[in-house]
Amino acid sequence: MLAHYCFSEREVNLIPDVSQMLSWLEANPNVLQGIRRGIERETLRITADGSLAMTEHPKSLGAALTHQWITTDFAEAMLEFITPVNTNIDHLLDFLRDLHHYSARQLGEETFWPLSMPSDLQTQHNIEPAKYGASNLGRFKNVYRAGLKNRYGALMQIISGVHYNFSLPTAFWQHRTDYIDEKNSNAEISAGYFRLIRNYHRFGWLIPYLFGASPAICSSFLNDKKTSLVFERKNGSCYLPYATSLRLSDLGYSNKSQHNLAISFNDLTSYVDSIKRAVCLPSKEFSALGLKKGEDYLQLNTNLLQTENELYAPIRPKRVSKAGEAPSDALLRGGVEYIEVRSLDINPFSPIGIDATQVRFLDLFLIWCALADAPTMNNNQLVYTGKNWQRVILAGRKPGQTLFVGWDSDTKEAPLSEIGKALFNDLRRIASLFDHKQQQEYQQVCDELVSYFDDPKLTFSARVLQEIQQKGMNEFALSLAERHRHTLKNESFRVMSEKQLSDEREASWQRQYELERTDTLSFAQYLSLHGGGR
Repeated sequence: MLAHYCFSEREVNLIPDVSQMLSWLEANPNVLQGIRRGIERETLRITADGSLAMTEHPKSLGAALTHQWITTDFAEAMLEFITPVNTNIDHLLDFLRDLHHYSARQLGEETFWPLSMPSDLQTQHNIEPAKYGASNLGRFKNVYRAGLKNRYGALMQIISGVHYNFSLPTAFWQHRTDYIDEKNSNAEISAGYFRLIRNYHRFGWLIPYLFGASPAICSSFLNDKKTSLVFERKNGSCYLPYATSLRLSDLGYSNKSQHNLAISFNDLTSYVDSIKRAVCLPSKEFSALGLKKGEDYLQLNTNLLQTENELYAPIRPKRVSKAGEAPSDALLRGGVEYIEVRSLDINPFSPIGIDATQVRFLDLFLIWCALADAPTMNNNQLVYTGKNWQRVILAGRKPGQTLFVGWDSDTKEAPLSEIGKALFNDLRRIASLFDHKQQQEYQQVCDELVSYFDDPKLTFSARVLQEIQQKGMNEFALSLAERHRHTLKNESFRVMSEKQLSDEREASWQRQYELERTDTLSFAQYLSLHGGGR
């Protein structure tokens, strides 16, 4: 059944009509109690002059392979901070801040690069993939990263972002779907999350418009890359005057070879089937690289995707996996448990890369996505959603910018600002359910962010671009990095303690030691069991 839409004076279908679902939510506000959130923040370790740190992951932070909260991502110099799941926003952000505080005190003169896009690097060969020790799991992660470097180059892999994990309470789905038994509940909840995901593909361009913070890149990102984009240059930076998030463009953390995979977001079964096909799809390009050079593995396999995690996507359905279990198999086992939003740039104005305003907006927007009707999408419709994202990513602040609001033969265009304001009318109604009489945090978020549509100069990308045009990317980023470093090093722990983090550091080294001591399989056998040999 197709969605019902509200109309503007121009009789353009702007957004789905969710008035009935909003009335239901207002009659049942308790179903929103217990929203679960988690944050993963990536950042590069840099030296005082802005160069990528050539030091190993500090031993004082623990073992990157087994630490619960402080690890690395692609590169040895790329930190990743991971919070536990939390239902309280202040506690969530305080925990993340404590991880930054502790780490800043362990880094000596090194600090955190505050932007998503790295600064100028003379050569990609200086970027050392992360190291995880001698266990089979550690070697698997090492080879996977070697494969990423050999396939796409290391420069793309050190682009940083924030991932936001979100799940709605069981009570929300119970009332939303009226499911009966546990088997049906898993199916209904998964269907609900896929509805959310489809709406995210349609309207998630809001996130780079509001919070995109990478309107400029260093010239090294254009080396040996063909692009039709016409960049302007100033103070050593290349930029597009109305861009919001070049991190999400084809010059950033994306992969053209995956554009034709036709991943389905219509239901759990078709999604998993399309993912599994992609992982097993042979690639002539990656076969030409070879699997090994002597005794060293160059990649896990020669398929289009080494693992499911190599799929680039702005949002993913997730379930916590068991040991050795592929993400898609975890989904088949228990259904969708939460979603992972992957389109957030680093917030350069926050010492921890994200702030409470962004978290509260994501709450409102993702709830709206779960409420709104979302008809299934064919490949052609996905193309239209992609075009909207590209317009916002490359020129979201362009005066009079329009977006597609229909599909196929009924495709029309409407001003981005009108669509955004229409969405915020709905978000305000959801915000009222969170706010108490004396506290209006969610309404204040709406008041602040809706003004970005009338004045795009307020957006993150506009503020960042102004600074880069005046100072250059390196000077701007270094001034922020030093300010954040000073702030983090000199504040106190908020919810954690020095002892808790020191204990976890020692426990992580013990866990890595036990993994290496108990390995009995050869690495080839391990690869075969865990999908690397297919």
